Amino acid sequence: MKLWGLAPLLALFIHGVAGDGFVKTGGIRFLLNGSPYYANGFNAYWLMYVASDSSQRSKVSAAFREASSHGLTVARTWAFSDGGYRPLQYSPGNYNEQMFQGMDFVIAEARRFGIKLILSLVNNYENFGGKKQYVNWARSYGQFLNSDDDFFRNPVVKGFYKNHIRTVLNRYNSFTRIHYKDDPTIMAWELMNEPRCISDPSGSTIQAWIMEMASFVKSIDRNHLLEAGLEGFYGHSSPQRMSVNPGSSNIGTDFIANNRVPGIDFATLHSYPDQWLSSSNEQYQISFLNNWISAHIQDAENILHKPILLAEFGKSWKVPGFSTNGRDLLFNTVYYKIYSSARRGGAAAGGLFWQLLTEGMDSFRDGYEIVLSQNLSTANVITQQSRRLYQIRRIFARMRNIEKWKRARAARGKRIGN
Repeated sequence: MKLWGLAPLLALFIHGVAGDGFVKTGGIRFLLNGSPYYANGFNAYWLMYVASDSSQRSKVSAAFREASSHGLTVARTWAFSDGGYRPLQYSPGNYNEQMFQGMDFVIAEARRFGIKLILSLVNNYENFGGKKQYVNWARSYGQFLNSDDDFFRNPVVKGFYKNHIRTVLNRYNSFTRIHYKDDPTIMAWELMNEPRCISDPSGSTIQAWIMEMASFVKSIDRNHLLEAGLEGFYGHSSPQRMSVNPGSSNIGTDFIANNRVPGIDFATLHSYPDQWLSSSNEQYQISFLNNWISAHIQDAENILHKPILLAEFGKSWKVPGFSTNGRDLLFNTVYYKIYSSARRGGAAAGGLFWQLLTEGMDSFRDGYEIVLSQNLSTANVITQQSRRLYQIRRIFARMRNIEKWKRARAARGKRIGN
């Protein structure tokens, strides 16, 4: 069977199950409606931004439609835009209703196409405001702050951020008529996109911040999963693993310690060998990628006892030496690692490539973009992974049904015997 012939089947499967219920964790797996759930998906940071312009919403719909037809089940996107041009939050606690309605539309469309969402709550970087904007707001309120890293330490800044969490989680969706915190279309919240605190390489600052903010999120919303947004760099709690890190990556995070925090439901991992190891050849980068993913899956299973999601990966055509075959090799490497783990019931719960665009979005191209209707060989690799994970889920669901049947039969036998 040609892989493209699977698209309607995969879309039917997604509409049948992915929109039902909250995604939960059970040991080292995601669960949906009691069965293992795998997140073959994509990043699309731009969804709210584009949807805030009603004349451009067809692009959001097209992206979800194309993703669904290739069996993609999860999208990760920004639920923030702090200050600057077309902000969601234009000053602390003050929100742009037009932007919020854009996010409302995104959630409604994701629900319509059977796609779960991971919503990130703030950026480490200056793009769309991020921690720098929060620190600048606090300065305007009379706080004397030396560094953008004071985002993680200053009580006024932390108060601004907690208010944003409260506002987003309690948002009443103007399309679905459901509060965000009650909507199973949302799979998980993310505390921050790629948190880093270079001013404290010991990791204690970010550790304390994650503990505080995870507890705060869970005090408002216990329906949804929560993750920290980490790239996966090992820190001082596992010095034997720090050699796995790419180059100099002592950035104040700690994959093991941070993900052990109560309230963090699953671990995340990012990987960009073409950025991190830019002076190395492709063979070495793929070897690094294999080791990087294997180490984290192993630690998620044996130390964290939580699922792990490869939340960002990709390969840029802007990097010298790029080839489509090279990108497909990277995708296949990631996908095979996930599939191999999932097949044996391991901790790898899925992968989200960076990034999905649809046609007519040239201004959003960053080198990593995948347009499914144009990048056909890579789209075929993506569809194949959707098929594999779909088959694994069916197998586990069948096994679960057999066990339920056996238990029911045994119970019936006892009743008859009595």
